[in-house]
Amino acid sequence: MMMMEEGMNRHQQGGLFSGRTNGSARASLVQRKNGDNHCAKCVERPPLFHGVSPDDYTRICAAARVKEFDRGELLYIEGDSVQQVLLLTSGFVKITQLGLRGTEVILRLSVPGDAIGAEGLFSTGTHCTTAQAFQSCRALVWDGLAFRALAERHPAMRHNMVRILGGHLQELEERFREVATERVGPRVARQLVRLQKTIGRPVNGLVEIRLSREDLAQMTGTTLFTVSRLLSAWEARGMVRPRREAVAICDVQALRAISEQN
Repeated sequence: MMMMEEGMNRHQQGGLFSGRTNGSARASLVQRKNGDNHCAKCVERPPLFHGVSPDDYTRICAAARVKEFDRGELLYIEGDSVQQVLLLTSGFVKITQLGLRGTEVILRLSVPGDAIGAEGLFSTGTHCTTAQAFQSCRALVWDGLAFRALAERHPAMRHNMVRILGGHLQELEERFREVATERVGPRVARQLVRLQKTIGRPVNGLVEIRLSREDLAQMTGTTLFTVSRLLSAWEARGMVRPRREAVAICDVQALRAISEQN
C-alpha cells in the first residue's frame, strides 16, 4: 500500500522524471513498472532490456529523447513508415487496427515498460497498427535507424523483442478463441479481470479501470448495447460500479467466477 501511495505522489508531482534528462535519469524512468497505474510491483528492467548490462542499459537510454503525449494524441498511424520506437514510461497507449468499414478494434493496451512501434522495423518497415495515447503519457523515443543499430549491437534486445511479440500473439490467439467459442458474458468478465491487473488503480477501496463501454466492447468483439446491459446487471449484483469513461470493480472473485462459466 505504501508503494501505491508513493506511485500516486510521484504522479502528482510530475511523474518519475523530476526534470532530469541525463542517461541515468532516463534509465531510472523505467525501474518501476508504473507510476501512473499505481502498480505495487517493481521491476528492475522493462522486458525489452532483460539481460542487458547496467552500463549498456544506461547508454541505450541516453540515446533516446523524452517525449510527452496528450490524451488522444497519435503516436503513429497504420501504414506509416517506422520512424521511431518508443518505450512507454508512464500512462497507457491504445494499439488499434481499422476494419474494411472503418470500424476500430483495440488489439491491446500498452502499459509502462512496453516497447511500441518496433514490430514493423524488422519486417515490412511500416506500422501495421495505430498507436494513440489512451491517457496523458510519457515515453523514451529512439530514431528508428538508431534503435535498429542498438538491437543489432545487443542481441539480448532482439531476443527479448521476439519473446514480447510472441506474448502479444498468444494473447490475441486466446482472445480470438474466446470470441469464436464463448458466450459474451464470460468474455467481458474475463477482460475486466485482465484489465484490473494491468491498468486498474485503487480508488476509494475499489479498483477503477479507466475504460469506456465502447472500448470494452471493441476489446471483446461485442456491441456497446451488450456491454451496457451486462454492466447494469452486474451492478445490480454488487459486482461493478459503471462510471463515466470507467468501471469500478467491487467483486473481482464474482467476475472471475463468471469468466470461468462454460
